[in-house]
Amino acid sequence: MTRKIVLSLLLSVIVCLGIAAVAMAEETAAAGGGGEWKDWGLAIGSGIGLALAALGGALGQGRVASAALEGIARNPGAADRMFVPMIIGLALIESLVLYTFIIAIFLQGKI
Repeated sequence: MTRKIVLSLLLSVIVCLGIAAVAMAEETAAAGGGGEWKDWGLAIGSGIGLALAALGGALGQGRVASAALEGIARNPGAADRMFVPMIIGLALIESLVLYTFIIAIFLQGKI
C-alpha cells in the first residue's frame, strides 16, 4: 500500500472514532448518567492518545537523530557543537510522550 492510502485510512479511522465519541457523549448527557460509556470512552481515549504520542515521539526522535548524524557526517568538526542541542531536543521530545503517559494513567484512574 502506498503511503497516501495508509494515511487516508488512518485519518478516516480517527475521524470515525471521534464522531462516535461525540455521539456517545450526547447520548449519555441526555440520559443523565453514563457510567459505563464514560469509562469506555476514557479507556479508549487514553489508549489512542498514548499510541499517537508514542508514534509521534518515535518519528520525531528518528528525524532528529538522522539530521544530526547527516550534519556530523558532512562536518565532523561540528560534532561537539551538535551533540548537546541534539540531546536536549531528544529529551524534550521524550518529555511530551511521558506527559501523555502520565495523563493516560490519570484517565485510567478515573475508571
